[in-house]
Amino acid sequence: MLQIRCTNNMVTKEFPEGTSLLEILKEFPELEFKYPVVSAKVNKVSQGLKFRVFQNRDVEFVDISDSSGMRVYIRSLCFVLYKAAQDVFPGSKLFVEHPLSKGYYCNFKKHNGQGLEDGDIEKIKARMKEIVAEDMPFHRKEATTEEAIRVFRERGFADKVKLLETSGELYSDYYTLGDTADYYYGCLVPSTGYVTLFDLQPCESGMLLRVPDKNEPDHLAEFIPMPRTFEVYAENVKWNIIMRQSNVGDLNKHCQKGRASELIQVSEALQEKKIVKIAEEIDRRYRDAENPVKLVLITGPSSSGKTTFCKRLSIQLLACGLRPISFSTDDYFVNRVDTPKLPNGDYDFDNIAAVDTALLSEHLSRLMKGEKVEVPEYNFTTGKREYNGKKLQLTDNRVLIIEGIHALNPMLTAQIDDRLKYKVYISALTSVSIDDHNWIPTRDNRLLRRIIRDYNKGAFTARETIAQWKNVCASEEKWIFPYQEAADVMFNSALNIEFAVLRNHAEPILRSVPRNCKEYSEAHRLLKFIHYFTPVSDQEIPPTSIMREFVGGSSFKY
Repeated sequence: MLQIRCTNNMVTKEFPEGTSLLEILKEFPELEFKYPVVSAKVNKVSQGLKFRVFQNRDVEFVDISDSSGMRVYIRSLCFVLYKAAQDVFPGSKLFVEHPLSKGYYCNFKKHNGQGLEDGDIEKIKARMKEIVAEDMPFHRKEATTEEAIRVFRERGFADKVKLLETSGELYSDYYTLGDTADYYYGCLVPSTGYVTLFDLQPCESGMLLRVPDKNEPDHLAEFIPMPRTFEVYAENVKWNIIMRQSNVGDLNKHCQKGRASELIQVSEALQEKKIVKIAEEIDRRYRDAENPVKLVLITGPSSSGKTTFCKRLSIQLLACGLRPISFSTDDYFVNRVDTPKLPNGDYDFDNIAAVDTALLSEHLSRLMKGEKVEVPEYNFTTGKREYNGKKLQLTDNRVLIIEGIHALNPMLTAQIDDRLKYKVYISALTSVSIDDHNWIPTRDNRLLRRIIRDYNKGAFTARETIAQWKNVCASEEKWIFPYQEAADVMFNSALNIEFAVLRNHAEPILRSVPRNCKEYSEAHRLLKFIHYFTPVSDQEIPPTSIMREFVGGSSFKY
């Protein structure tokens, strides 16, 4: 017999070796969950409910209100979608490309290369509902990597074959649903009857898989049209296809053939080309006699690379003959004693009430009139605004750049004519996928960046950064994302080869997270994920790269 401590209620019970988590859950009828349990964390590591326990363990059961549980749910739903597509259109190809509009955008090609036609999505959705109603079991298979490669090669999965060939693993797991096989980098629910809430609807040239709302999991997440964001993703997907680097297997093959340097150079060149184009557009609009742009607003979520982007844009504006001056909305923080607080008592620096919007608006109005203004600088040590003689004035050929998480919030610049503004939204909109059915969440890109930067600066440990991340994301949902579609241009700060470079930095930092803390679950997940990438040295990353803001070695002063 072995002992299982259920950390949901801290009760320990004995079970025979090899008991499944599903069987263990039945022996804790006193546990109450608002939503159905979909998975569990065994010693802080996410596992499917069919997982069998052979040693004493801590077990925490989770439903889809937990982020790990939601990932399990969505993964399983994607498999249902893939099987339905195969059943309705044998030999078709499904590409779950990226998150969009609070769902997941999917491209689809029939066996003859044709796309979706009228009525096709409804047929696939109807088959999905049948599969869910049948409550078909998901089966996890553990095989040698060679055997898994054979299974996927026979089914025409070149993306999964390349992924497994470059994984360096002796054994690999894959899943089956009826006669359909697929690969997922995390566990699934026991059967299709668990994934009852979903929708499938037309979106752009493909379809959108709609999923439960993470805050209210008994309702579908609200559909929000995001045409500008889609354009950025579509452009990157198109370029990846041209460069033959759409997934991790492709990237690993390139790196293992000694082409990492070329990938870095091309990625950096593409970003510089975008920045040049943005600078030239600002210059063109600045010289518009009727509506000259005087104010450039730049925002983006945490660790999107706003600071380095601002510096690189400033250089390109200088090359256009403009003279940029800048400040951050952070300099207009209210004194710390006046800062709003979160329910747990921590300061809520992301709340717009943490910014003295009245003073900022006054200064902007005066600057737009050509007046000279002494702007404050915020002292983060004392928690107070200081005036240190920094004076700004918009004289000839000068444009004002404002960077900050609230830069696109209309409350900050409501008094300024929109024709005088140029709005930029920047984020790490990761476009490369693990394979055709496993996308990379953009938040994982930014979280890894932040963990590395915080650790290198001695600001926070990986554990502390992970602990803060939930509040960071909640603030982004409230204060940043609602305004991204209002931008004049979106800039993708992610590099396809980025994870290969971050791996060398992230692995030792993530391994420092203690196994006995709740943050270990996320650290373990990130370690498993980043291990898919063949590591690449950062030696050839230029000193002006956005990546240097996080891994160190930048030529810019921060």
